[in-house]
Amino acid sequence: MKDSNKRFDYRVKRVRSKIEGTQNRPRLSVHRGHKHIYAQIIDDSKGITIVSASTLSPELKGKLNVTDTVAAAKLVGDLVAKKATEKGVKKVVFDRRGYEYIGKVKALADAARDNGLEF
Repeated sequence: MKDSNKRFDYRVKRVRSKIEGTQNRPRLSVHRGHKHIYAQIIDDSKGITIVSASTLSPELKGKLNVTDTVAAAKLVGDLVAKKATEKGVKKVVFDRRGYEYIGKVKALADAARDNGLEF
């Protein structure tokens, strides 16, 4: 395993040790792939995913020409926030995993905040 992978795994464990999603404040987890970005709201106490959205979601499939941009991350943030408010989730804990809070991760978080999620 590369050193960069080890450092990333360490950062993921460090961030996750401080964050836990509860029924009152579930966890908004973000994953960045090479081509897509994924977001899901998780209740760790029950071990279930309440809401999920990604650039592969049917709602966004026709709107995106390129799926690995900041604009795509904003649309995913909008979508996950709208789905969450439909399910009655207003407050979440943001889990950036090991990613820096810049670029796509920041765009997704800001879009989710703008659409009603509090964190």
